[in-house]
Amino acid sequence: MNLLLGIGNARHGDDGLGPLFARAFRHPGWRCVNAATAPENFAGLVRRLHPEVLVLLDAADMGLPPGTLRRLDPAEIRTGDFGTHAPPLGQFAAYLSDCAHRIVILGIQPATTLPGARLSPPVRATLRTLGRALARNEIPA
Repeated sequence: MNLLLGIGNARHGDDGLGPLFARAFRHPGWRCVNAATAPENFAGLVRRLHPEVLVLLDAADMGLPPGTLRRLDPAEIRTGDFGTHAPPLGQFAAYLSDCAHRIVILGIQPATTLPGARLSPPVRATLRTLGRALARNEIPA
């Protein structure tokens, strides 16, 4: 079984891409959880499930075109400089490293994270592509 934690604030435009994807994606090989802005609250669930693959999906300002998806290196995001989460996703991944065979952090470049904004078209397109890839058990590189 694979587990995806969708991370972000659904009321802030593209920052809500993780929760939106977690609510929408359905596949028998995946369990998806809306972790909202506190993925650390789901550490116990991850430890109980011991997933084969744990995907942490979040918006990430990487200075790239909106909708660009990248696999992020947990070692590079262990400080508070990269994201808004406490603890940073890199530390969270390190903490969970003994309870998932593989942990992947996926970041998607947002177009806007303004309060009240909707998901942007480039991010929507990327989420559709990601859903098709995960359904084929492919994790984007």
